[in-house]
Amino acid sequence: MRTPWSQPQIAAMTPQSRVNRPCTLCYRLPMNSRLSLCGVILAAGESSRMGRDKALLPWPPAAKGATHSSAQTFLSASIFALRRLTETVVVIAGKNSQTLAPMTEACGVSLVSNPVPERGQFSSLLVGMREVLARDCDAAVITLVDCPPLSATSLEKLNLAFEQALSVGQWGVVPENDGRHGHPLFAGRKLIEAFLASHSTSNARAIRRAHAQYIEYVSVPDSLVSCDVNTPEEYKALIDPAVPKPH
Repeated sequence: MRTPWSQPQIAAMTPQSRVNRPCTLCYRLPMNSRLSLCGVILAAGESSRMGRDKALLPWPPAAKGATHSSAQTFLSASIFALRRLTETVVVIAGKNSQTLAPMTEACGVSLVSNPVPERGQFSSLLVGMREVLARDCDAAVITLVDCPPLSATSLEKLNLAFEQALSVGQWGVVPENDGRHGHPLFAGRKLIEAFLASHSTSNARAIRRAHAQYIEYVSVPDSLVSCDVNTPEEYKALIDPAVPKPH
């Protein structure tokens, strides 16, 4: 099996070489992993308030006054973060599928289109959950493309907590920092099935609340755990200490 390229290799790629990179669907799990995890990145939003596709914004942002931006993007950084834990990663796109295809191909992950992205984020989540089951994975690690990825240490802490939670009958694990909840959401089969059984006009937060007794919250030190970025001002706030950070 051909392995995905590393972050330095992705950074050095030309746009044409990224397009020509064949897609690799699976990754080896850590030897001590007992779960088959599927990473799901929701990236179908139109980014209308940002004015450009948030998935392709540099991450981390260039420091104030810097002349060069990061070679990574929100999307590629999320892919690299999740694939350390997962067997496969699926990116759910919408009308931006063609825009994101070179990046997903370069990173060796699957790109799946939500046929009705105008129905909102939950419709993309449902597409993602069906993909998880189609790949016969045990569970999903779900994040939003505009949520800064957590540190490797925090992700491993969440992964271990998730395995322990499932062993005592819980359905999922959510990271939190200073009382604020965020992503990624670790969802077991029971929670995935609850999502899929819900009305299409529902949302993930409401479903989690309806099954609150089965959800565990795990504290992590990442201060941006609850952050999502919708406007240029919120993006700027991530690097400018004078601007309040988005939540």
